[in-house]
Amino acid sequence: MSKTEDEIDKSSAPLIEHLIELRRRLIWALLAFFVAFLFCFHFGKQLFNLLVIPYQWAVGWAGFDPAKAQLIYTAPQEFFFTQVKIAMFGGIVLAFPVIASQIYKFVAPGLYKNERMAFLPFLIASPLLFLMGGALVYFFFTPMVMWFFLAMQQTGGAGEVQISLLPKVSEYLSLIMTLIFAFGLVFQLPVVTTLLARVGLVGYEGLRSKRKYAIVIAFIVAAVITPPDPLSQIGLALPTILLYEISIWMARLIEKKREAADAEAKSESGDSDSSS
Repeated sequence: MSKTEDEIDKSSAPLIEHLIELRRRLIWALLAFFVAFLFCFHFGKQLFNLLVIPYQWAVGWAGFDPAKAQLIYTAPQEFFFTQVKIAMFGGIVLAFPVIASQIYKFVAPGLYKNERMAFLPFLIASPLLFLMGGALVYFFFTPMVMWFFLAMQQTGGAGEVQISLLPKVSEYLSLIMTLIFAFGLVFQLPVVTTLLARVGLVGYEGLRSKRKYAIVIAFIVAAVITPPDPLSQIGLALPTILLYEISIWMARLIEKKREAADAEAKSESGDSDSSS
């Protein structure tokens, strides 16, 4: 029996055992999310105050006193459900390492050893890239978007009525969460493309030839999932295009490694034939 067949036999199990294993992994993942949810709900107000900091920066950029930044809620239950949403968002973020590890432990027995080793770096790169996208939103794009909206205010006088921006807590949270998820998912593009290139579903030439279509799609997607202002739309489209270029470069590296491995295998095969 070959080594590959031996690995397949070791990884095979009856369906009922797979279902039991799946249930166990789901329980651990849900338990991790529940614990993280309770932790984040306990500190819901502190987390929301942390998310409001970019708005305070925007207020300062607009020439107002950041200490007077104000948000409102118009329904009695609105701020409570806002804290629930924050807890769910934070729970997913905090529990993601556990959830990802449980997914990996479930699928790992069905993979070859070299496939398991190749899959591990993506478990590390994926959350790091998501955090990079979230940090970009937090430290740059959210203040820029809020500054854009604050600049539309009217201070009153000289024939103008006073028009002030008083964001609702639920709408502000929805805005910043939408931006974080959008940028976090977009930053997964190199990971997804690299995985597809490894299994041969995409290639360097194919990605390069579709660059112009990717640029158009990037702007269309940015216009759909971001607020209707040019700053956030351009701000999402440009990183997407840059990440697409990185994906092309990664696909090229993978193809070079594959070509080198094939050449080495042919060389070893030729040497063994000549020796025989």
